Amino acid sequence: MRVCPHYLLFFSRRLRRSRKMRLSKIVVQFTMLHRHLNHQRFTLAAIDDVISCGRWQDWADLRRAVLTDRALMDKVERVCRPYASDPYAQRHHFWMHYVEEHRTAA
Repeated sequence: MRVCPHYLLFFSRRLRRSRKMRLSKIVVQFTMLHRHLNHQRFTLAAIDDVISCGRWQDWADLRRAVLTDRALMDKVERVCRPYASDPYAQRHHFWMHYVEEHRTAA
């Protein structure tokens, strides 16, 4: 199979252009505003959204909230329990084990 040289030229130009654009822009990271997070309260839907779509900083915020408010542990467990039988829901498995470990320590 032969690759067209025009395609390679187009691809290399595009790659160079995207690198220049990335390097020329100043990237500012904000914490993700989750769709179900109303007034920065962790509702069940907000917890599910943070676990499913959140990044490291969002998880750190949830962890801090869980450690300060033990009632959130029940909410996190309630959100993660339906995913217990799904072997591909690794994020929910992680939080389920996290809650179990920290509940026994408390």
